[in-house]
Amino acid sequence: MTLTYRFSVLATKLLAKICFRFKVINPERLPVTGPLLIASNHVSFFDPPIIGITFPQDICFLARKTLYSNPVARWMFPRLNVVPVDQEKAEVGPLKTVIRLLKDNKRVLVFPEGARSEDGALQKGEAGAGFIVGKTLCPVLPLRIFGGYEALPIGSSKVKFRPITVVVGELMVFTAEDFANGKDSYLAASQRIMEAISKLECPPDRVPQPR
Repeated sequence: MTLTYRFSVLATKLLAKICFRFKVINPERLPVTGPLLIASNHVSFFDPPIIGITFPQDICFLARKTLYSNPVARWMFPRLNVVPVDQEKAEVGPLKTVIRLLKDNKRVLVFPEGARSEDGALQKGEAGAGFIVGKTLCPVLPLRIFGGYEALPIGSSKVKFRPITVVVGELMVFTAEDFANGKDSYLAASQRIMEAISKLECPPDRVPQPR
């Protein structure tokens, strides 16, 4: 963990606790060693940093390669484990990047839904997450963010100070048999991951209020 990453986590966690009463439910389920595919719902631009401060260890994030055109970003991103991906090339390019990171024993955040939810509700999982698991058989940790949509939904530039909660699920382990049907198995695996995310519930006292 770089000094920049450590400082960013501490500063972000302090702000999150002050502004959003940030809390992690089931932190004891967070693995401390080994490669890990972190699978979360996606409701806000806040999601990556919120997931980042959930873990006591550093994790890796993906970002569009075009963001590296900014000199500040070019300096900052590598120190924050932000890995550039070229989404204009082959669709499997970003997936191969994640696979490489996992084989290097990294923890990587992905959003199985592919894009942010427009209404805060869970969406169907795309085959990408399943493809990654099928090629690596890496354990998957489902997480669910509550309150991120209420704090900063898609299309809004106004931040609202709503409680943000991350609920940690049970570790999921896949086997080679789960991918016996080839490409169809990838989508099925992604759907299993989204089902696990959907079962994670927010404590009653942390339920986000409407915008």
